[in-house]
Amino acid sequence: MLAGIPSFLVAGALTRHAGIPASRNAAARYTWHHERVSIRCLLVDDSDAFLQAASVLLQREGVTVLGTASNSAQALRLAGVLRPDVILVDIGLGEESGFDLARLLAKDGHAGGAEVILISARAEADYAELIAESPAAGFLVKSELSAQAIDRILSSTP
Repeated sequence: MLAGIPSFLVAGALTRHAGIPASRNAAARYTWHHERVSIRCLLVDDSDAFLQAASVLLQREGVTVLGTASNSAQALRLAGVLRPDVILVDIGLGEESGFDLARLLAKDGHAGGAEVILISARAEADYAELIAESPAAGFLVKSELSAQAIDRILSSTP
């Protein structure tokens, strides 16, 4: 479908979460999201392939991807400089923990007011207690990553 983008990202974001039947063309889905969502984000994941695929996918849905980071140090630095609305943080950052990064971002204003959304390829139930204890605004399974899903979490945050 889209060269170089994992099919689980394409299928999840382009059909199920767009709220538009899969038979409609991709351009219509992207336009639909672009009109409804204006989000500036920072992506944090230790997989370069995921960072690239997620960046392309979210940008096509109208999300402005300000930058990407592959570890906590980069994420903390970029969050302070870029001032995103939301920071998408992978729970498993290689040797590091996305939960620890979420706590660091929340501590001392490192996130600059940005909301943190934890992401993982694994199901929410696998991390339910840790997610509930974290300062994150929410959680998304990577296969469900979309502008609409991010907007839904941000809209439900007090």
